[in-house]
Amino acid sequence: KGKNDFWRYLLGFLVIFIGWQVIGMLPLFAVAFSYAENLQVFQESANENFMNLGIDKNLFLFLMLISFIVGLLSIFFVVKKIHQRKVITLITARKKMDWKRVFFSFSLWFLISTILLVISYYGNPDDFKWNFKPMPFLILIFLSFLLLPLQTSFEELLFRGYLMQGFGVLLRNAWLPLLITSVIFGLLHGANPEVEKLGYWIFVYYIGTGLFLGLLTILDDGTELALGFHAANNIVAAVFVTQSWVVFQTDALFISFAEPTLGFESFFPVVVLYPILLIVFAKKYQWKNWKEKLFGKIENPFIDNQSNVI
Repeated sequence: KGKNDFWRYLLGFLVIFIGWQVIGMLPLFAVAFSYAENLQVFQESANENFMNLGIDKNLFLFLMLISFIVGLLSIFFVVKKIHQRKVITLITARKKMDWKRVFFSFSLWFLISTILLVISYYGNPDDFKWNFKPMPFLILIFLSFLLLPLQTSFEELLFRGYLMQGFGVLLRNAWLPLLITSVIFGLLHGANPEVEKLGYWIFVYYIGTGLFLGLLTILDDGTELALGFHAANNIVAAVFVTQSWVVFQTDALFISFAEPTLGFESFFPVVVLYPILLIVFAKKYQWKNWKEKLFGKIENPFIDNQSNVI
């Protein structure tokens, strides 16, 4: 049986945070320090952006992803050692992970995102510059498909898995943990350059995306759909188009020089696409008892020997 006292979640989050933001960042700090001329330059770059030191884009991406990989391993450690549960209980209520769900969600959002990029390109071709560099792009493809899913899996298992379960234990319902984790997920994107360029209204998109991914997890009794969606979203963003005005860029196929604007396109996914996707998933997987899953009382969970959440 798992041990799900709320204090264990607090301790577990501390361990995860140290693994993610302290231990996991050491390789990046070490490489950045080797690129810096002196300690002052290193400190200035730490406050701004380590890429200013001339670190290769793919190397920088790899070093950034290491922190999320360490964070993911920290989650597994916490679940097994502090909560004495099997990792599968964090991922899904099913006996084993449903990879078909992951791949369906991934493929669907990858296709939709690609179509939207093609429409954007043909609508404003002057905003894009061809940026194909064979070897850097091949390395980017390798990093994106191999390591980016680990980064997105960390975020999903932290927010839609660990924190949502922890707040569920404390609050005994699903809707409030859904709101709390979605707001936290959105606020953590506050350091993104989009916020500075577009203002605080862009948080509607970030928090809305968190709500959507949380709904997928609650209504489908597992994180598989959210895992596939999030991986596709980040891979498309890394591989196809990099923005000229963002601090962190990749060796993507195109560079976009379009000035960011806060218009309907910023909210289109939240207002239009996410509700449609919820309907598609609900029909395909025959979701039932929406009201009970969202607003019903959560009893103290325990884990049986077959790793089922009861």
